Amino acid sequence: MQKLVYIALGTTLIATACSKQITSTKGIEAKDNQTFADLDQARIKHLSLDIETDFNTHQIKGSAAYTFVNNKAKQLILDTEKLTIDSVLLANGQKTTYKLGEKDSIKGQALLIDVSPNDTIVQVFYKTSPDANALQWLSPQQTHDKKHPFLLSQGQAILTRSWIPIQDTPSVRLTYDAKVKTPKDLLPLTSAINPKEKNAEGVYTFKMPQAIAPYLIALAVGDVQYQPIDNRTGVYAEPGLLKAAAWEFAEMGNMVTAAEKLYGKYPWEQFDVLVLPPSFPFGGMENPRLTFATPTAIVGDRSMTNLIAHELAHSWSGNLVTNSTWDDFWVNEGFTVYFERRIMEELEGKDYADMISVIGFQDLETSMKNIPEKYTSLKVNMTGANPDDAFSDVPYDKGYLFLKMLEDKYGREKFDQFLNQYFSSHAFQTMTTEKFVDYLKANLTNGEDSFVQEWIYNTGWPKDLKKPTSKLFDLAEAQLQQNITNGRNKVAPKKVEISTKSTNEWVHFIRQIDTAKNTKEDLAYLDEIYNFTASKNPEIQTAWYEKAFLLHYDKVNANAKDFLVNVGRRKFLEPLYLALKESNQLDLAKNIYKDARPNYHFVARQTIDTMLNYKP
Repeated sequence: MQKLVYIALGTTLIATACSKQITSTKGIEAKDNQTFADLDQARIKHLSLDIETDFNTHQIKGSAAYTFVNNKAKQLILDTEKLTIDSVLLANGQKTTYKLGEKDSIKGQALLIDVSPNDTIVQVFYKTSPDANALQWLSPQQTHDKKHPFLLSQGQAILTRSWIPIQDTPSVRLTYDAKVKTPKDLLPLTSAINPKEKNAEGVYTFKMPQAIAPYLIALAVGDVQYQPIDNRTGVYAEPGLLKAAAWEFAEMGNMVTAAEKLYGKYPWEQFDVLVLPPSFPFGGMENPRLTFATPTAIVGDRSMTNLIAHELAHSWSGNLVTNSTWDDFWVNEGFTVYFERRIMEELEGKDYADMISVIGFQDLETSMKNIPEKYTSLKVNMTGANPDDAFSDVPYDKGYLFLKMLEDKYGREKFDQFLNQYFSSHAFQTMTTEKFVDYLKANLTNGEDSFVQEWIYNTGWPKDLKKPTSKLFDLAEAQLQQNITNGRNKVAPKKVEISTKSTNEWVHFIRQIDTAKNTKEDLAYLDEIYNFTASKNPEIQTAWYEKAFLLHYDKVNANAKDFLVNVGRRKFLEPLYLALKESNQLDLAKNIYKDARPNYHFVARQTIDTMLNYKP
């Protein structure tokens, strides 16, 4: 009965608050083939969650209430994946009929709710599956402090539908509020206005007043504490990691200031970072107000903080101006990489920005070589495919190179003015590739578009590509060659502390080892000098283990297995399992993966299952 009061009163207020924004559902710019929803007929504008996290059954249970625009619709259609629907109510508390559509291997199932043309509020009572694709339930042993369980969600690209029935497309923008009940010794956090400490009841309320895409609705529950950096930035982490995380990310406030200097006022009020357990599959996820971040960015020298700059840049490109469909993913990521590197140049100088541009280009070269050719263009066609199938460095770094080409062609000052205007004039809107091209021609290039086909729609490398360079990396390459020469001339190895260079320089140093020319004896000599095998820096570990696997330098195997079992970041997993596969060590890869797989998130398992043809 209380929930009926909640929906009748709460969502009426919501509908009133949103009435100025809700006018028509017409004018959707592009059909998103990843959703069952008919947005021309009914489109969600606000979501109210009332849920409880059950760590015993690994389920979320509760209700989701929707305020939606109704354009004479007979059905409100939502996306679901593995959800159990208990009942559906209209605003007056009356039950309405519904059905689940046929199961689709990629999109899940449509939830078709019968409504009248006058209905604008619906409440769905549901529970998630214990193996919901978006959710990862971690045991205490899988966390940093190993004392309490942890729950995290990952909605991008189309996984939010596995923990909330939703119109799961970036074409939709909605506000939301939530009531979350958790065990009393844990703190829940969302992509909304968050608490800074636990309360005695274990019940928390949240509000996200700005409209966001459904993939950005996020939830994490764990034993975490908060440490502010300044008045609008701070870090959440497990108690045993909080001090190190706050030190590593101490420049967050300055990053926000630098970003505002470039492209306008930060639009989300608060920028906090939650450091997750190591199983998190990505470097970071740009959930508004609360970026989710991997602990692998905490390397002790602040040299990997461009990851935080990247997620901050998403506050403009992605969260503020959002790709309309996953065919246009580069509109999010290419702009964000460009913006990230401008932030880091502002804070650390051009030499630092050049280094991360070269590292990104190296990653792009690997992607261009290994992914299907159809996904090497910026604009892709994901009809009938999972958006994750096209995930690679292409939308990130090929997108960055396209924007860098525009900067070089038209000048930085003019390009910055263009980007400022682009973000401000399209704030809280969606963007297709075609709409961006039209805007580009009208506001920067004076109609010139000779490069559009070559850069955006063609596969492969653009003909006028300008490869990034770094003078600091030139020095690292020279050092490597000197080491190799000394080793072959039987010069005694001289111990050198690895911390004498930044992480980026060491990664480049290792990546220049040529597996066609160098040998495992060369690796042994380098290892005696630098002790790479025992490194605790995940960026260095990944680069080193990859070369070691390819050259059968078996000394790393025990350390590498421990790394792969305990770290779930897909950026690190893919090259290492691929190196084992390419060096004819598939049995070793599968043996490691069998032990490691339970610690990985669904999106990482999906990638490595396919790579290794692994069937659990």
